[in-house]
Amino acid sequence: MTLELHEPYGATPLTPDELLGLKAKHIATRSELNELEGENIISGLTWLDRRPKSFDVLTDATVREIHKRLFGEVWDWAGVFRLTDKNIGVSVWHISTELRTCLDDARYWRDHKSFDALEATARLHHRLVWIHPFTNGNGRWARIMADAYLAKIDPDILLDWSDGGTLNAENAHRSAYITALRAADQHDFEPLVALVRSLAR
Repeated sequence: MTLELHEPYGATPLTPDELLGLKAKHIATRSELNELEGENIISGLTWLDRRPKSFDVLTDATVREIHKRLFGEVWDWAGVFRLTDKNIGVSVWHISTELRTCLDDARYWRDHKSFDALEATARLHHRLVWIHPFTNGNGRWARIMADAYLAKIDPDILLDWSDGGTLNAENAHRSAYITALRAADQHDFEPLVALVRSLAR
């Protein structure tokens, strides 16, 4: 079977070589792939939830491990930094450096209370998406990373990223989310911070 992916607006397309990394060769549609990835993500979240309180999400090894746990049952390249440039993200040569700077900044913001919990979380989420270190799954991974980061700052706040809907399909909420991320790309963080605040529960 040939995998036919109809990606929503703003999604990162996969190259034919990257599609070969799909472990389940029977998958033929985006909806089947979403279902399989959804099951893997639940498994990954269960693993993450069982980490000890001392678990540090702001390390190079951890970010790769989390991505692998979220997508490793579906894709061979899960947890491995991408090897091709995309329509979004830094050059492959800058991924490690930019990610290290991002994690160091996030640690500084948290330890020195540079921003309130939700703004720090929004800024980390944006930077992770902007770097786009993996072949695919960056948005979902970055939201889960942001959740884990927020839990260390204020465990009483939860974010409903889907706002009762979904971010995997084209809709008004996804459009607002993509628009806010693109504004942050231009150093205007207000729309993204406002969106994250509206998702806090």
